[in-house]
Amino acid sequence: MASFRKKSMDELERLSSSAMQTINRSPLALVMDDVRSALNVGSAFRTADAFALEKIHLCGITAVPPHKEILKTALGSTDTVAWEYYNEAAETVRLLKSDGWQVWAIEQAENSISLESFVFPAGCKLALVFGNEVDGVSDEVLAQVDGVLEIPQFGSKHSLNIAVCVGIVSWELVKQWKFGQN
Repeated sequence: MASFRKKSMDELERLSSSAMQTINRSPLALVMDDVRSALNVGSAFRTADAFALEKIHLCGITAVPPHKEILKTALGSTDTVAWEYYNEAAETVRLLKSDGWQVWAIEQAENSISLESFVFPAGCKLALVFGNEVDGVSDEVLAQVDGVLEIPQFGSKHSLNIAVCVGIVSWELVKQWKFGQN
């Protein structure tokens, strides 16, 4: 039987905050559209750090660092992930698209593509929009996106916490980008 031992902090070879500023980041950005829980925002920062995402765009009522609850779950990743605040998510989507990003909403919607069927377009930069915990991605943003990705679910609730969604979708797309797997 195999023997397992947790790795020490030195063995994990974690990058310093300054080293994080110089790494090659994955061509993924997050857009938080009126996310009301600062804990979800902090978790999104932590995921963005783990997968070296390009940036987080915080929009509308979404809390911004140094909010206490963001810092609680982000564990320092607000210092290693670039972020910017915008009044409106729709404005952010327009700016990202004009800068050459494809923008995809993560939502349960008609004509969505199930995450396991999506293939990361080669040479593309993707911005992923995550919506409000109650109302989801705004209709104004949905009218502008290039597509909608949906995480398949099989239980009775048919919803996941935003922090969980960010982790699932980010891992799947980073995996495809970095390792060519889907």
